[in-house]
Amino acid sequence: MRLFGRGLAIVGALLLILIAIFAINTARLRPEKLGQPLPPPPVDQAAVQHLAQAIRIPTVSTEAAPAPDAVLDAFAAHLAASYPRVHAALKKEVVAGHSLLFTWPGTNPNAPALLLAAHQDVVPIEGSSASKWTHPPFAGTVANGFVWGRGTIDDKMSVIAILEAAERLLARGYRPERTIYLAFGHDEERGGTGAKAMAALLKARGAKIGLALDEGYAVLDGVLAGVSRPVAVVGMAEKGYVSVELDANGTGGHSSMPTPDNAAVRVARAVERLAGDPFPARVQGLTGDMLTSLAPYMDQPLKTVIANRWLTEPLIRRELLKNPRTAAALRTTTAPTIIQAGTKDNVLPQSARAVVNHRILPGDTVDSVVARDRDVVDDPQVIVRAIPGGHDPSKPASTDSAGFKQLAAAIRATYPNVPIAPGLVLGATDGRSYEPVAAASLRFTPMTMRPADLARFHGNEERIAIDDFMRAIGFYERLISGR
Repeated sequence: MRLFGRGLAIVGALLLILIAIFAINTARLRPEKLGQPLPPPPVDQAAVQHLAQAIRIPTVSTEAAPAPDAVLDAFAAHLAASYPRVHAALKKEVVAGHSLLFTWPGTNPNAPALLLAAHQDVVPIEGSSASKWTHPPFAGTVANGFVWGRGTIDDKMSVIAILEAAERLLARGYRPERTIYLAFGHDEERGGTGAKAMAALLKARGAKIGLALDEGYAVLDGVLAGVSRPVAVVGMAEKGYVSVELDANGTGGHSSMPTPDNAAVRVARAVERLAGDPFPARVQGLTGDMLTSLAPYMDQPLKTVIANRWLTEPLIRRELLKNPRTAAALRTTTAPTIIQAGTKDNVLPQSARAVVNHRILPGDTVDSVVARDRDVVDDPQVIVRAIPGGHDPSKPASTDSAGFKQLAAAIRATYPNVPIAPGLVLGATDGRSYEPVAAASLRFTPMTMRPADLARFHGNEERIAIDDFMRAIGFYERLISGR
């Protein structure tokens, strides 16, 4: 009994020590001092109409082709008519057919430049889904405090807000110390050849860019589990991309006499192996940094759990993996998207094909993903190869960089009541094209996104609050001027 009692005492002491460590680590989480939200800025009706008219020009990119030349020309003409000072004072170049690159020379050629990127094109409206919109998707309707239509979120709002900011500054006689580039790609939704061409042109000219800012995250309000206040999430990097093709052949023949080398079975088995053996999940890198930044603002008990990741990380990982959106931030994802085989129900297929799409976490590469796929498939009769067009994940920018600090200052001036957290962008943006020419390539759109808004992105009922649009113009004014 004495030995048993001594054991309980040791366990009790260890438990008290553990509780103390948990309490100390949680107490160290000190939120930054935040201000009060600013009142909505005055509404500029001319700017609202400029955005509404931009929405009415259907610059739709598809997998087959970018928007028609005449449509993209109409959009460029709308910008020229709406922003005469920008077109008179800045050098305008048309790159790769329809991408627009504006250069606003700075008074100090040695100062690192600022590049603001956005894209002109939008995704299509699927089938009969137009009937599900309150207002037609290309009507540019202004109603109930919103501008409605395809492109209001992704990404014409950014194009128009940037140009509105530049036009206002020019009207006040502003001259930037650093050179400002405005880069508006015409085909971001189908791979971004325009952005790649503009980046290559700037690199060939020896441009020295301190900060390149493209679309990405936003101010997220009610979106992040366990955080009851809005948070400005800045994309510090984006995942890579590769689609892997699986091909197999068989002898074929009549289905009444099935053979053991059925190509469809072989490819189906390969797909099943890949789907059943996901990449390892890790609460590290930008996902870990994001949790650390959010922890001071989290509700209990989540705050204590995040503060003690040294012990609770397996629990955190398990919980994050339950939601596809958060799970995608922890690993390189595997998504079978295409399976093709056979031509008739009574004919054994002589060939079969599948495509598996991967979004690649920083730390993995296209080559390492394809090599792992071959190992997992483990079938010499299945050819595993990368489809051209993939790219490695981007290199994460640093929160200590001058570019991040400039962006953070503009965010705080626009949203003084909102903390800032780094994050990993799960999709692809034009921002990755500017990484070779920019010290920091970041991804943030100055708008507020609530849970209901997430489905509007590439979905139905896309809209932007006019108050958000006005704030976005002010944000870009502050970022350009540094004031």
